[in-house]
Amino acid sequence: MRIDLHAHSTASDGTDSPAELVRAAARAGLDVVALTDHDTTAGYREAIEALPAGMTLVPGAELSCRLDGVGVHMLAYLFDPAEPEFARERDLVREDRVRRAEAMTGKLVELGAGITWERVREIAAGGAVGRPHVASALLEAGVIGSIDEAFGREWLGSGGRAYVAKHELDPFEAVRLVKAAGGVSVLAHPRAVKRGRVLPESAVAELAAAGLDGVEVDHMDHDPAARAGLRGLAAELGLLTTGSSDYHGTRKKVGLGAETTDPEVYERIVGRASGAAPVRRD
Repeated sequence: MRIDLHAHSTASDGTDSPAELVRAAARAGLDVVALTDHDTTAGYREAIEALPAGMTLVPGAELSCRLDGVGVHMLAYLFDPAEPEFARERDLVREDRVRRAEAMTGKLVELGAGITWERVREIAAGGAVGRPHVASALLEAGVIGSIDEAFGREWLGSGGRAYVAKHELDPFEAVRLVKAAGGVSVLAHPRAVKRGRVLPESAVAELAAAGLDGVEVDHMDHDPAARAGLRGLAAELGLLTTGSSDYHGTRKKVGLGAETTDPEVYERIVGRASGAAPVRRD
């Protein structure tokens, strides 16, 4: 069984629609794929309706968090999307993401970058507009040579000329909200140092004590040493370890199924969840 527990669609910052995503997962030879768009469940219905025969969809989300100035992403699986408190928080984060993207675009216009808010919204194609769509507009306008360049200090990265802060959850609150909604929480790419500062091991230990279920270990942004260190830490703290592609369609080079989760770990995630169940098309 091949399982990829981290993928994005046009409901946030991927380039595949939810329907295209599940069909691409089937072509990639996956048996299970998780839809984990940023702070939204908007793609669920389309993905479920388009599920190919034999494919299982894990409903999820990737939550935007921050702790002591460090950006943290939290994967949430199989929670009740209608649970009111958690739904309100996701709405707040998502709405502020759009405000932030518009403010960043305004700064870039002032800097003479040659992009427009209208074009950024077109690139988002109906999904929640975010920083990656602004980055795509910069690339399209020839201002930068790669998407990665957009997230550096020159442009949209922390401290960059067009950077704007956004509303983010405290990760301890995120763990609490996910658990209260019957879901399972996994810390996404916790050693992705090329993205900026990462959480110290002491903070991961505190999150584990607060109810964190797992850590994403096998990820394109983790080198062998980071993976080995995370496996050791997870064993020490009793955390599950997952692997996934963090697929964003053509926005990133990695393909679906590039990294996968052990079936036994997947079954333990499903067993811990009470808010929702995987959806399978027979």
